[in-house]
Amino acid sequence: MTQTLFRENAYRTECSATVTAITEQGIVLDRTVFYPLGGGQAGDAGLLILADGREITISDTRKGKNAEGQFTEAICHLPDPVQQVGLQVGDRVTARIDWTRRHRLMRFHSTTHLLCHLVPQLVNGCSITPDHARLDFNMTDPLDKDELTAGIARLVSAAHPLVVGSISDAELDANPALVKSMSVQPPRGSGHVRTIRIGGPGAEQMIDLQPCGGTHVANTAEIGAVIVTKIEKKSATTRRVVLGFAP
Repeated sequence: MTQTLFRENAYRTECSATVTAITEQGIVLDRTVFYPLGGGQAGDAGLLILADGREITISDTRKGKNAEGQFTEAICHLPDPVQQVGLQVGDRVTARIDWTRRHRLMRFHSTTHLLCHLVPQLVNGCSITPDHARLDFNMTDPLDKDELTAGIARLVSAAHPLVVGSISDAELDANPALVKSMSVQPPRGSGHVRTIRIGGPGAEQMIDLQPCGGTHVANTAEIGAVIVTKIEKKSATTRRVVLGFAP
């Protein structure tokens, strides 16, 4: 099991850790700040720094899988295959993410939640990379690129706070509309499901509330200038919205 420090604080860029396993799937640590591929968001990249100063470049991060192909509670750090740095179970390392890359992912991920407010339709596909992001909406009506870009800019400038919370499995069952994705269901079993709220409660306008395990900015103002670069009709019932950073 890997302790997921990124869920507690998305702004933490490094941590000390102990190597607990080295497998074909990657290097497993007892704790990490590296986010693994999931929920449409790309896995983190960065460095593992050994006690003697040697560095192992991590090109991707994935969730571990068992022999049946089911996800485990291990997080696997994928090293660049050309490296020849010795590492053993029990070694102490410093795990350090590529913060510039992660922050771009956080900004895009939070923007996709703003899009869910602007386009109140179910989502049937999502991809968040450091260079662009996309959401596929289950709908037939056309979307306007300029209107969506303006809507994003309005929500960004309003400086709405983003708050990490949780609801019980029973609360989620009672409010199925909180789940915006048609293809990915939030993880259950622990009794509580992590949520991201934008805006609200009280006098602050509620913009969005949905289950999410990804990393986000603390305030929409931090997103900066994100624009809709393209809208595609992927099928008769799917409209794809592609996001990019403004030049």
